[in-house]
Amino acid sequence: MLNDVEQTVSELFEEASSILGYDLWNLIAEGPEDQLNQTEFTQPALLTASVALYRLSLAQGLPVPSVVAGHSLGEYSALVAANVLEFADAVALVQKRGQFMQTAVPVGEGGMAVVFGIADDQVIAACETAAQGEIVQAANFNAPGQVVIAGENDALNRAIKACEAAGARRVIGLAVSAPFHSKLMQPAAEEMASLLGEVVFSKPEIEVIQNVDACSCKDPDVIRKKLVSQMYGAVLWTDTVARMKSMGVETIVECGPGKVLSGLVKRIDESSEGLKINSQATRMSASEALCT
Repeated sequence: MLNDVEQTVSELFEEASSILGYDLWNLIAEGPEDQLNQTEFTQPALLTASVALYRLSLAQGLPVPSVVAGHSLGEYSALVAANVLEFADAVALVQKRGQFMQTAVPVGEGGMAVVFGIADDQVIAACETAAQGEIVQAANFNAPGQVVIAGENDALNRAIKACEAAGARRVIGLAVSAPFHSKLMQPAAEEMASLLGEVVFSKPEIEVIQNVDACSCKDPDVIRKKLVSQMYGAVLWTDTVARMKSMGVETIVECGPGKVLSGLVKRIDESSEGLKINSQATRMSASEALCT
């Protein structure tokens, strides 16, 4: 017999699987890995895991957050947490989001790279110089001295060289299937806009800071429009964390697989307490830190 924790997770994954048309838990547990790594499968998996961990945390006594935010795909998890989106709608949306993003640019015709060690404005200038009529731009402002760029291959390569010439400590190509958060995603955004228009968005019960402007909004229609813009606009994560700090937030909890965001939080503001919930052990640790 399943315990309460197992039952909560099982029910959420069963709900996701019924919407997606395949066994999501089995795909995560058994693979094949190359299928799971395809963005149309990765996105529902990450969303479901993040929401499951969040709901378990609340059920076991962690306080309701005063504000939520998510990095790229994670914005959908944040909107579910704030009761703007129903979980079932979010799962269906991110499955399509992954499909649209993957087909917007043929595989091999675009990419992304992370630039370390130079200022945001230097990265932006390098991309502008390198574009030469093609598309390359800053896609994720992750932390001071860490910016991801995205674009067409030739323009991306020129931008990498320009960043290196500007003094970048290193530039690392990312193993991604498309140039996300660039203007090349506008066809995907147009398709997504149509789908989002069919889904009910509610007024947030928790303040949500969105990627495209690092601002919160109570108007469901504006929140919906920002999700469309997010697909081809930059993720302003540095500004998002700064906005939370300006609101008096002292502890930021990363809820979901991995620990990248809690690391970025510390790089953005060393005074912030960054916790993570990605397992039973870290959930217990976070509970002790937040509830004592």
